[in-house]
Amino acid sequence: MKRLEGKTALITGAARGIGLAFARAYAREGASVAIADIDHERAIVAVDEINKEFGDRAIAVAFDVTDQASIDAGIARTISHFGQIDVLINNAAIFTAAPISEITRAEYQKVFDINVCGTLFTLQAVANHMIDRGIKGKIINMASQAGRRGESLVAVYCASKAAVISLTQSAGLNLIKHGINVNAIAPGVVDGEHWDGVDAFFAKYEGKAPGQKKKEVGEAVPFGRMATANDLTGMAVFLASSEADYIVAQTYNVDGGNWMS
Repeated sequence: MKRLEGKTALITGAARGIGLAFARAYAREGASVAIADIDHERAIVAVDEINKEFGDRAIAVAFDVTDQASIDAGIARTISHFGQIDVLINNAAIFTAAPISEITRAEYQKVFDINVCGTLFTLQAVANHMIDRGIKGKIINMASQAGRRGESLVAVYCASKAAVISLTQSAGLNLIKHGINVNAIAPGVVDGEHWDGVDAFFAKYEGKAPGQKKKEVGEAVPFGRMATANDLTGMAVFLASSEADYIVAQTYNVDGGNWMS
């Protein structure tokens, strides 16, 4: 039997990158998946790809984590189509970088609205559904190695991911009495299209040539390279499975040895 057979997962920010890799891995393990993303057109493309490979397992859900009405509507659509939600992955997030002297209030609020508030209020809405139905569910938040330490140019993003780790601990302790496990994954540096934007920030503020920062951080990973999205899927499947029933309020580093805790 596949490890997630009969389960339904809602994954935010799943139209591309890490979220899409999670969706594919979950479908492979027998789960039905709601591809929840603000980019609905791209979510539809992702669903077509998954359903061609794994059968009719995925739907596209328009989902804006900064808008409670959108969160509620996306959850309602998922429940209407699949019956219930057993697993949530809070994956939607954005990155920004700037020296302390150049951080703007607007940029700070945007990052925290998506990375922290979006995680909290999506978690809350799905947890309430699980509690109402008596579902012993799994909630997985996406943290980062950036949440484990400060970085000179990445204060706002680091702070947002530290908040996700703290939120995971508090929510995990609060919700386990309902049989809901809340845990998190802290990736290191993950290759993908988003790294073009990250690299551009460092090119701007550190005077590096395009691609130089990406090369440097990849070579600095003890494993010897940056991660791929697929390197994270094993932990995501494990935390959603019955094998993780006794794991509560933890954040797991999946970073090639970058951070030890």
